[in-house]
Amino acid sequence: MGDTFIRHIALLGFEKRFVPSQHYVYMFLVKWQDLSEKVVYRKFTEIYELHKLLKEMFPIEAGDINPQNRIIPHLPAPRWFDGQRAAESRQGTLTEYCNALMSLPVKISRCPQLLDFFKVRPDDLKLPTDSQTKKPETYLVPKDNNSVSDITGPIILQTYRAIADFEKTSGSQMALATGDVVDVVEKSWWFCQTKTKRGWVPASYLEPLDSPDESEDPEPNYEGEPYVTIKAYTAEMEDEVSLQEGETIEVIHKLLDGWWVIRKDDITGYFPSMYLQKSGQDVAQAQRQIKSRGAPPRRSSIRNAHSIHQRSRKRLSQDTYRRNSVRYLQQRRRPGRPGPRSAASPHREQQESERAKPQPAVPPRPSADLILHRCSESTKRKLASPV
Repeated sequence: MGDTFIRHIALLGFEKRFVPSQHYVYMFLVKWQDLSEKVVYRKFTEIYELHKLLKEMFPIEAGDINPQNRIIPHLPAPRWFDGQRAAESRQGTLTEYCNALMSLPVKISRCPQLLDFFKVRPDDLKLPTDSQTKKPETYLVPKDNNSVSDITGPIILQTYRAIADFEKTSGSQMALATGDVVDVVEKSWWFCQTKTKRGWVPASYLEPLDSPDESEDPEPNYEGEPYVTIKAYTAEMEDEVSLQEGETIEVIHKLLDGWWVIRKDDITGYFPSMYLQKSGQDVAQAQRQIKSRGAPPRRSSIRNAHSIHQRSRKRLSQDTYRRNSVRYLQQRRRPGRPGPRSAASPHREQQESERAKPQPAVPPRPSADLILHRCSESTKRKLASPV
């Protein structure tokens, strides 16, 4: 087995905690060489102490001998009093700092002190107790935008219930028993927490406590969004689609359980969303991220599922998706028919509206006598005078 090292460190956000007094801790997702992923919590003062230690251990790389040789990134010192605004504003700096650490020479990025700092501690697994009067507030960094101004919070975590037993197959997952209640932190494979543990759980094993319907599922978009498959998948059920790596498809319905409805030519079906990447984006990085994870199980594949709701979840059938998709494609291909109004381009709509407007009638040319009668006296005198 090879040496232990960290592949990547991602900042997830920060927590505002109130025990023993108000303070802030940053949440990091640490990805190790064995493809395991661990969530750890660190104060900024702890991160700064690690920074000072690295500078002492590597004075040349820290620029202490010659500033031009410095490769260890800069990190501002903690303030005397750190409020929420300071905690938010540091997130961009910490993201850049962690990325820079991972790109340093191996003697620094894989030194024991750095590796030990990001290993899971007992406090990382400790969750707030029921006796606490004030629960921690979680602020997550948006996935598609690292701008601090877009961070909103606190995040109210949604509570779900397990409908069946789930046995974990990797260290980053979390086992569940039927009836367990969890708070959902992140969705796809959903990152969940209970009072005693945290980990990844497939969404198909969970249901909302108040309603069987997933209210956050968006409406289908039959215009479709272009995506590329980053991993091959062979269909295991009739309503799924088999695709090879590198195929271009259109996503017409993004469901939160990790299975999206896609369209390939005139065929529609379910496909694992984690095996798809938006066209034009970095495929190699996405492939590295899914290397250790398989497609989540479908709800229909779970045996002995026990729901607390009388009604089952409402889902469109593949026949409905197929009919609506074929109808949309026929309208889009038909000349002179823009199809659904939402799919027509603004330029095309403008042309259609201009073509539909009635053109004004051209009046007949008046006779010479009428023109002479209506013109001014000056024009009359000029016409009467000899040329």
